[in-house]
Amino acid sequence: MKRIGDDVRRELRRFGPQSRLADVLSAWPAAVGSEITRNACPARLARDGTLHVATSSSAWAFELTNLQRVIVDRLRGALGDDAPRRVVFAPGPVPDMPTPDASSEGREAPAVSASARARGAELAAAVSDEELARRIAAAAAAAHVRMPSDRPF
Repeated sequence: MKRIGDDVRRELRRFGPQSRLADVLSAWPAAVGSEITRNACPARLARDGTLHVATSSSAWAFELTNLQRVIVDRLRGALGDDAPRRVVFAPGPVPDMPTPDASSEGREAPAVSASARARGAELAAAVSDEELARRIAAAAAAAHVRMPSDRPF
């Protein structure tokens, strides 16, 4: 089975550096670690190859500016020639991102209800490839499950 991801990436590269942001976002947690990932998130990639990163505070922006060379080197190790040439840090909104050492210990996966499974099967019924239909049905069923929130509010 041929994966569509490579074709999509090739087409997106036509739009310039901003299209590489998805690759940077994927590599970010492993390249910088969980503490930085919780406090800084790539926001945009400029045409000159500069990665603009939002930080949770000006103190984080200052500290990470001092680590810019190390961060660029780690991203280069993960992304090769597609890595940003420079990184600029500034306070801004930082979404929750998965971290490489985030643990799901103590958590149980919620049960998928029969009605969610039936809805998933219904959505996948029109797909002729059996394996793809099975995966679509499972994904659709899982999408109807709500995880308990980690957030205190």
